[in-house]
Amino acid sequence: MTTLLLLVPVAVPVLAAGIYALVGWHRASAWISAASAGIVLTAAISVASAVISGGPVSTLGGSLRADALSAFMLVVIGAVALLATAATPDHLRTEIGAGRASARTAARHSLLVQLFLAAMSLAVLAASLGVLWVAVEATTIVTAFLVGQRRTRSAVEAAWKYVVICSAGIALALLGTLLLNYAAQHAAAGVGLDWVELTAHAHSLDPDVTRIAVALLIVGFGTKAGLAPMHAWLPDAHSQAPAPVSALMSGVLLSVALYAILRVKVIADAALGVGFARTLLVVIALASLALSASLLLAQRDYKRMLAYSSIEHMGLMGLGAAIGGRLAIAAVLLHVLGHGLAKSVLFLGAGRMLQITGTSRIDRVRGLAARQPVLAGCFGFGVLALIGLPPFSLFASELGIARAGFAAGLGWATAAALVLVLVVAAALVAHTSRMVLGAAPDGPGAASAPARAHPAAGAALVVGLLACAVIGLTAGPLHPLLSSAADLLAGTP
Repeated sequence: MTTLLLLVPVAVPVLAAGIYALVGWHRASAWISAASAGIVLTAAISVASAVISGGPVSTLGGSLRADALSAFMLVVIGAVALLATAATPDHLRTEIGAGRASARTAARHSLLVQLFLAAMSLAVLAASLGVLWVAVEATTIVTAFLVGQRRTRSAVEAAWKYVVICSAGIALALLGTLLLNYAAQHAAAGVGLDWVELTAHAHSLDPDVTRIAVALLIVGFGTKAGLAPMHAWLPDAHSQAPAPVSALMSGVLLSVALYAILRVKVIADAALGVGFARTLLVVIALASLALSASLLLAQRDYKRMLAYSSIEHMGLMGLGAAIGGRLAIAAVLLHVLGHGLAKSVLFLGAGRMLQITGTSRIDRVRGLAARQPVLAGCFGFGVLALIGLPPFSLFASELGIARAGFAAGLGWATAAALVLVLVVAAALVAHTSRMVLGAAPDGPGAASAPARAHPAAGAALVVGLLACAVIGLTAGPLHPLLSSAADLLAGTP
């Protein structure tokens, strides 16, 4: 029964996509997407429980496998997808009412989102690096159409930029995959791209070939994760995509690419020692943090502000991955979940804000709290969660990364990262306070859309924030899963 559950996170979204292709999007089918995400989350929790109690599970002849790390990532995907899809019907109805979309557009959107969800689930359940690569490439193809959904000049330009840069990164990852396969085939008979086999025989891999392969894989998947220097697609794509898609891309797609990097680092550390991957990741992480901090200071668009914040958090997680060890890895995984919840709330809130005000300019949005108190409160608290204030989980995860960094002898990198995080926090608070507080202006920035309540969308924002806070207070049932995943990635027996 457990092995059949591994098929659910991939098969159910594909089935939901087929339903949208057949019947389209209307009142009766609008909630199929959310139901699919709910089933994925339920299956993920069941798989996680089975992994905790009985160890890794597999199906389809070992092609799909779930260990503690895969199960945790599946839970993150299900949780963020449920928030995003729960807010989607209200978002699409508003867009259709304003004449910016049609029922056909909504059906295509829902179909692609379901394929997106299936591809991400396949990526984290794949037992092979090759299948993971295929799944990550599939996410690029599917989301390119979602990024360009509005078909404006800016949206189409962002979609093409996304495709070109991410395809270049994925091509580098493909070359790294082929080189790693070459090293594996010459190391021991029968070793291919299976994660378990690669890790077990990592010590016998040719170090020179493996070094090149690891560098290509980290840079390639780092492109998809939005890490510098291949980050340029992210601000445009996240700012132009529909709000629920931005929530999924920032909340989980970037983390799926980070998941691939974490898997590669385990092999790299066993084959080359901890120094090579650590040095590469520290450089990339600090570059990402410095870039996001400098560009956030004078940011004028609140959706791009959130996108640059994603680069910052991926840089912070990259630093945690470089540090390694149980504490750092557990903190990184906790950060993955906390960031996914907080950023999905913020992008969904930003989408509603854009519908109400008609502008994405920070300087044209004022007095939001007076006109939309629930939206303003969720957006404001979402930013507080994002900058790592207690009781939200990002406080605990950032503290864990910092403690592990100083303990691992990377005090200089950790100190530099903390300074940059403070700069980012100051910029986010300054920009957000201007939008939320003050008197409402006339013209752009004033309420230009009906202020009717959107119960499902509002509930998604509140639930996302509450979940982020609860996890910050206690990991609860997640603790054994986090501990097992940290042991797996840190190489603890």
